[in-house]
Amino acid sequence: MADMAETTETGGRTEAHSAMASSIRLGFLLVGLAALAVAPAFLYPVFLMKLLCFALFACAFNLLIGYTGLLSFGHAAFFGGAAYFTAHAVKEWHWTPELGVLFGVFGAAVLGLVIGFFAIRRQGIYFAMITLALSQMFYFFCLQAEFTKGEDGIQGVPRGHLFGLVDLSVSTNMYYFTLAVFVIGLLIIWRFVNSPFGMILKSIRENEQRAVSLGYSVQYYKLGAFVMSAALAGLAGGVKALVFQFATLTDVTWQMSGEVILMTLLGGIGTLIGPVFGAGLVVTLQNYLATSDFPVTIVTGVVFMACVLLFRRGVVGEFYASRLGRRLGFEHRR
Repeated sequence: MADMAETTETGGRTEAHSAMASSIRLGFLLVGLAALAVAPAFLYPVFLMKLLCFALFACAFNLLIGYTGLLSFGHAAFFGGAAYFTAHAVKEWHWTPELGVLFGVFGAAVLGLVIGFFAIRRQGIYFAMITLALSQMFYFFCLQAEFTKGEDGIQGVPRGHLFGLVDLSVSTNMYYFTLAVFVIGLLIIWRFVNSPFGMILKSIRENEQRAVSLGYSVQYYKLGAFVMSAALAGLAGGVKALVFQFATLTDVTWQMSGEVILMTLLGGIGTLIGPVFGAGLVVTLQNYLATSDFPVTIVTGVVFMACVLLFRRGVVGEFYASRLGRRLGFEHRR
């Protein structure tokens, strides 16, 4: 009886701690959303929109590497491809912005299906090299294709009216549209990761052979994760084309793929918020060092080396793994 009472008491304390941790995490989430809602009053809206687009791009990439264990060197193809598709649909076909973004997402998903179909047949460095090679093929396609306007890119893209009502040429309206897309993208990722499909992806990441022995079609799940990651990267790229009103070759270069890897590693692989933090750090450095005499790439490299040496799991990943992070109920994924 005493043991039963002690077990009941321990279980009660555990439930109370879990409830408190959930309340704290919800509080952090609400504070973060409130800060983003009022941010345009204190910071340049275009800078904030760029940060949100790249944060969503990094989260989409993290869905593949952090929860499936697949390192892609070609995610710029989906980000930049969607930017081209959206820009062309809005400017040349006069589509509304929401339809243009959806077209970009669809195009990125198709690209993801094609590239993923070939890439998932290999593992490790071979997978990464195939994604890089196919991404570079798409880069040269964008360089030569007529609709991309070559090295000039698609410029003067109109933002249009959202649902025919909201004028997105007003920076404040465009910011809140970008924020809404960012939040929706995070919710999709969260739901995907915490679904039965996402649980199987984690099992594949941890032990692929065991997942195969349990009867799961590993190639099917990998391809599904790849396409979902590509579509969400396309969502970020499509909105980015509207924010800056152009789409250029810079969006599809291998350097863009390297940047998103850097953002994810800095924040923390396998965490939902880590890539957001990493994207914020990289975009802020690029923005505020662009007008200084300091070379941005060198400073970013130094910051990356410092984070690798001091925060092996990434900044957010180390916090999750710390005593305080564990007390708040955070779970590091890797």
